[in-house]
Amino acid sequence: MYIIVGLGNPTRQYEGTRHNIGFDCIDEIARKYNIPLDFEKHKAVCGTGYIEGQKVIIAKPQTYMNLSGESVQQLLHFYKVDPEDLIVIYDDISLDVGQLRIRKKGSAGGHNGIKNIIQMIGGDVFPRIKVGVGNKPQGWDLADYVLGKFSKEEQDVLVETKEKVADAVEIMLTKEIDAAMNKYNKKA
Repeated sequence: MYIIVGLGNPTRQYEGTRHNIGFDCIDEIARKYNIPLDFEKHKAVCGTGYIEGQKVIIAKPQTYMNLSGESVQQLLHFYKVDPEDLIVIYDDISLDVGQLRIRKKGSAGGHNGIKNIIQMIGGDVFPRIKVGVGNKPQGWDLADYVLGKFSKEEQDVLVETKEKVADAVEIMLTKEIDAAMNKYNKKA
C-alpha cells in the first residue's frame, strides 16, 4: 500500500493558491483514477482506491500547511506504511510554474510543511514531487506570494502539470522513482 499526500491549507479561502497546488494535484489523481475523497480521518480528507493495481490512500491534510506532519504521521502509523511508500506533493517557489522535480529524499528546503513532516516522522527519506509555482517577485512577502492566486496563464499551464503529476505518481508506483525522475526532472 502507498500513501499519497498533497499539501495545502483547508478552507475555501486558500483554494486556487500557490500553496495549495498539492491539494489540486490530489484532486486530479482522484479524478483520473476514480478515487472518491469520501472520508475524514487522521486529520485529513482521504480516499482509498487503486492505481494500476497498487492500493493507495490519497490524502489532503486539514491541519494547515505548517502542521502537515501531524496528519502524515497518523496516516503512516495507522496503515503501517513505511515512509519509503509515502509520496508527498507540494509547491516549490524555486521552480518555474509547472516545472516538476521528483526526489527520493531530501531536506525541507525551507518548506514549512515538509519541515514538519520530517520532524514528525523522524526522517527525510520519503519520495516527493515538487511542483513549481514560480519565484516570488522582488519586494513581495513570501507568505503573501504563496497564498496568492495563480494568473489565468499560469492556471492554463497547471492543467497539464497536474496531469503530469498524476502520471508521475503512476510511474513511481508501477516502475520506479528513477523512471519518473528521468521523465520529469527537466525544464519544460
